[in-house]
Amino acid sequence: MSTLPRSWITPLALCAAAALTPPAPGQEKGQPRPAPDDVAHWQGTMKAGPREVTLVLNIRRDDKGVIRSATMDSPDEGLEGLALDSFKLADGKLSFGLKISGAKYEGKLSEDGKEAVGTWSQRGAKLPLTFRPTKAPKPVPKIVGPEQLWEGKLELGGGLKLRLVFHVGKAADGTPIAKMDSPDQGAKGLKVDSVAVDKASLKFELKALQGTYEGKLNADGTEAEGTWTQFGAKYPLNLKKTEKASETRRPQTPKGPFPYKSIDVSYMNKAGGVTLAGTLTVPQGAGPFPAALFITGSGAQDRDETLFEHRPFLVLADALAKRGVAALRVDDRGVGGSTGDTLKSTAEDTVGDVLAGIEFLKSRKEVDPARIGLVGHSEGGIIAPMVAARSKDVAFIVLMAGTGLPGDEIVYLQGRAILKNLGADEATQERTTELQRQLFGIVRAEKDEEAADAKVHAAMKAYLGTLPEDQRKAAEASEGVMETRLKLVRTPWFRDFMDRDPRPILAKVACPVLALIGEKDLQVPPKENLAEIEKALKSGGNTRFTARELPGLNHLFQTCKTGSLSEYNELEETLAPTAIATITDWIAETTAAKAR
Repeated sequence: MSTLPRSWITPLALCAAAALTPPAPGQEKGQPRPAPDDVAHWQGTMKAGPREVTLVLNIRRDDKGVIRSATMDSPDEGLEGLALDSFKLADGKLSFGLKISGAKYEGKLSEDGKEAVGTWSQRGAKLPLTFRPTKAPKPVPKIVGPEQLWEGKLELGGGLKLRLVFHVGKAADGTPIAKMDSPDQGAKGLKVDSVAVDKASLKFELKALQGTYEGKLNADGTEAEGTWTQFGAKYPLNLKKTEKASETRRPQTPKGPFPYKSIDVSYMNKAGGVTLAGTLTVPQGAGPFPAALFITGSGAQDRDETLFEHRPFLVLADALAKRGVAALRVDDRGVGGSTGDTLKSTAEDTVGDVLAGIEFLKSRKEVDPARIGLVGHSEGGIIAPMVAARSKDVAFIVLMAGTGLPGDEIVYLQGRAILKNLGADEATQERTTELQRQLFGIVRAEKDEEAADAKVHAAMKAYLGTLPEDQRKAAEASEGVMETRLKLVRTPWFRDFMDRDPRPILAKVACPVLALIGEKDLQVPPKENLAEIEKALKSGGNTRFTARELPGLNHLFQTCKTGSLSEYNELEETLAPTAIATITDWIAETTAAKAR
């Protein structure tokens, strides 16, 4: 889900997301491994950055030699039985997809059929990978008997936290082993390479993630205060021993069977040179239907805009389908089945992707080409007006926490609002805003990446020197959060976002507009932004708009208490019923009027 701008306030978690093949929810235990005499195995080792990852394919055939199933293990990550899609080992090719992580492999078989040389593609990256037949691999060790559970929350900054759970026990031969879960990212059973638990400390190492944890135990051995280190960056992490790991409930996530069609699709943005993958939901009955194309917020998002196992775009698409409106949800560049790289792209690139999506919808017989609209959340609420201003094919737009102010002003307001929510005084808020202005000035003026990096770090070091000792130590303890922000603030995406003013574009939008912001939104403050959106639309002569502040809702349109980023994960609600009703009612009424 969007955390606009994610690169400044809430950077992407570096933990289980670094795993190449995280298991899907409900699949963490893998599929049962078939009997060895029914299975052929192929093994390959891929160099992913500074680490090597071994992958093993398990191919089961029937008595006639026809492939019945294919799964993959990633022993270095402690993962087994990951289901492979569209598996092919014939006609001189070895190819498959791994839907749960959006990865694909395509290889060319040697003449003797004993080697496949090809490429592993995932999140925009392309890595060479060669598979060869091998003996049956050793099964991944499992905990036998009682286990200890240690759970804690990784501090990511801005009040945002990520749960980690360590399972500690013994293998069948008595060797101490452990597994790690990152429940909020849907990753479970990640391999822990080394375990050290004594009366004074806890120590874990995960080589595949380049992560380590070291914690000092309290007197009764029930809590550990320590640090998670990954890629050289450090994050505070305190663990508590527990009888049962906390559960994540997402009761609004739709579950089948569904009263509508759900179709996996893909199409090209030829001008951008990328393939975009998504899901089209089509209502029951006779079409053609009105349709909404969803646009995600900042950062690399999947088609459901998944965050902490909340899937808001899936929830909204489900509600629209039941109201007779089709919906197209699309993976961002470099995510899932889409190619490219989100962080190397700009708003103009995203506009091109959306325009390609509109052309795709126009080609579908289930969709009425005269009733295609856009639903954009957060940064998606900036992109939607850009598309509507240049395409007559856009029949309506919905801006969910879209902005009405330039990017840098949004960041200043957002930073102050979040700090205030965390209890910071006015002086701290002002110092932070001044630092942001200084950093943005460097990024604007210095185009050389190395020079910009040096100047940004020098400015940060000087800023830390002005802080009271307790605040300075807290900032230094969260070194990983700080470093991630400093890197992402120099990306092409952020450079573009920083100076983008949505108001001139909004003035050119002629179609109906629904602009919604939650009353407790700390990332896109409602009063300042709704006022500017309304003013810009009026200046262009658009009278067909509704701008509304929704009481009690946060940036993700959840019913909340404070709007704090920490609530995003804590709340079970994915989308408030009032938000769902407001959006679906307005789209249904707007498209019905256009049909008449």
